[in-house]
Amino acid sequence: MLLAGDIGGTKTTLAVFSLEGGPAAAGNIRAPLAEKTFPSADYPSLEAVVREFLSQVDLKVDRAAFGVAGPVVGGQAKVTNLPWVMRESQLEQELGLGSVHLLNDLEAIANGVPFLEPADLHTLNEGEPDPGGAIAVIAPGTGLGEAFLTWDGARYRAHASEGGHATFAPLDPLQIELLRYLQERFDHVSFERVCSGIGIPNIYAFLRDSGYAEESAWVAEQIDVQGDATPPIVNAALDAETPCPLCAATLDTFVSILGSEAGNLALKVMATGGVYLGGGIPPRILPALERGTFVSAFQHKGRLSRVLERTPAHVILNPKAALLGTACFGLGL
Repeated sequence: MLLAGDIGGTKTTLAVFSLEGGPAAAGNIRAPLAEKTFPSADYPSLEAVVREFLSQVDLKVDRAAFGVAGPVVGGQAKVTNLPWVMRESQLEQELGLGSVHLLNDLEAIANGVPFLEPADLHTLNEGEPDPGGAIAVIAPGTGLGEAFLTWDGARYRAHASEGGHATFAPLDPLQIELLRYLQERFDHVSFERVCSGIGIPNIYAFLRDSGYAEESAWVAEQIDVQGDATPPIVNAALDAETPCPLCAATLDTFVSILGSEAGNLALKVMATGGVYLGGGIPPRILPALERGTFVSAFQHKGRLSRVLERTPAHVILNPKAALLGTACFGLGL
């Protein structure tokens, strides 16, 4: 049996999976024998969380795989926004497991993509998927994660990347001014600076300070109360009755940038198998993604526009995609 985990700065979800019947019984991957979510900050280490979980479920596991919100180098990882340092060898020893594997959270989501079902997805661009074609994954959450999958003749294999930190490329005159505005504040303006949970407030500040629209007092108050500006901005932008013009423009700009970078990633890996939008933001902003701005920016690639027209683009709706992918990786599916 496998212990799988989705490790984040806010919460850690652990589950035990068994794949009786081998790969032919891969459908069982959606039914863990036990699962529980823990507040990460309440524990000094991943080992402490695992020990508590296993003591509660009374199941014997012999191996583990953990998807981690942060880079994994040489079998070691540190979770972003959490003082945990994890080492595969140390976890094996302290937990008494035969093997432990750490993988980047985007690599984890990518591993789960081939096992997603129609109900797990919302299609933005139908396209014409190429069987066995490369697949791209782009996930705006707190930061911007990117990964991709390639077909080896028998199965898809996931590859992590740090593409979210590539230099931001503006799409239109407004975004050119956005870049100039941010260049005065940051040493390097990456796509993550404008296409993530930390990026939305940057767009908002630019549009506010440039006089594009006046800041609503009630939105400013909500931002001050919550501390995190992104939820109030998104909520005000999607308010059907009284949308905030500044927030609506912020979200529209964000969607355009996301569409453009999703198309960039598709071209870089020739993702003829499709592009999948993961992370916490896309499911939250589906109405904005469906308005056409995303698809227009996604396909706007000059002489290669036709390639993007044929490339499917889907939003991953399943909130446990990373856990699913980690389990698939750990079980060798």
